[in-house]
Amino acid sequence: MKSFNELEAEILHCRQCKRLVQWREKIAKEKVKRFSDWDYWGKPVPGFGDRNAELLIIGLAPAAHGGNRTGRMFTGDRSGDWLYRALFKAGFANQPTSISRNDGLILKNCFISASCRCAPPNNKPTSEELKQCRKFLLSEMQLLRHLKVIVGLGKIGFETALSCAQELQLIQFERQPIFGHGVLVSNKNSFHILGSYHPSQQNTFTKRLTEPMFDSIFTTANHLIRKSL
Repeated sequence: MKSFNELEAEILHCRQCKRLVQWREKIAKEKVKRFSDWDYWGKPVPGFGDRNAELLIIGLAPAAHGGNRTGRMFTGDRSGDWLYRALFKAGFANQPTSISRNDGLILKNCFISASCRCAPPNNKPTSEELKQCRKFLLSEMQLLRHLKVIVGLGKIGFETALSCAQELQLIQFERQPIFGHGVLVSNKNSFHILGSYHPSQQNTFTKRLTEPMFDSIFTTANHLIRKSL
């Protein structure tokens, strides 16, 4: 099995999906006015956090001017503002903000990854692109030897968590669980997958996802981790 460092190197050098490669590099070159002074990352974004974590968070993909700019998941965009504030309040992060890879953020008992490692056009990776990226997430999950809880952000994050956990025989189910905010799928109280609405502006601006709703997900995650001791 690869080490975390070997896996990260493999992710960084991936050019398998032509559409994603072209898009992420185009965005990194053209930028946007408010970030014109940034040297965009423009590469696949590896997972990061505590390598002994009991909690794994799976999002969709790096944002064009968030992770694709900064090189770290959920860093430098509005979704990240919500996520890190919630993680800080729940004790999974040492600070409530994430603006760059050198901002001093440390995750505690938490690792963050995604279903797709490159920023996709319109935030919509194809099924084939998700399939190509799947091996990276499977490897991360195998390396996270103390994993007890996965939070899947959004329908794709949740369904990716379910399928990968089932493939690794961490959880079993006869019928595909239906995604919803707060939906919990457990395997004999020892391994859990928790669904959450994604903290995208589409959800937060419309109040489909409120801050108390989002905070409750990580309160539940904490409870499930303690319950599994």
